[in-house]
Amino acid sequence: MLIHNRRHANLWTLLAPPAIWAIHFLLCYVAAAIACAKGGGPWVDLTTLRWVILGITIPALGLILVAGQQARRHWGFGTDDPPHDQATDEDRQHFLGYATLLLCALSFVSVIFVAMPAITIADCR
Repeated sequence: MLIHNRRHANLWTLLAPPAIWAIHFLLCYVAAAIACAKGGGPWVDLTTLRWVILGITIPALGLILVAGQQARRHWGFGTDDPPHDQATDEDRQHFLGYATLLLCALSFVSVIFVAMPAITIADCR
């Protein structure tokens, strides 16, 4: 698993939220493509697809929230304001934590936007 409790941030913790979003994006769009290809027309019932996308979205959002909590802890709960540009281990940890926290926010919103068509699309046309 990419996300677990670590004392120090590293490149993997920085890359985890966008990777979760990318995997979510891929799974949602592959599921939609398969559902629409099998149905083959506007009469396709998309209820099952909506449930599949919901089943993919909730764990993705949960993993991003866990990564965000970890990033917040690495940032130091905002004890020092950015920029963290000194050549010290502490500033490096604060910078990675802050950057990861921002990527978590972006990835969280991106996952929601990827899942939104499941709510609004009526058929496969």
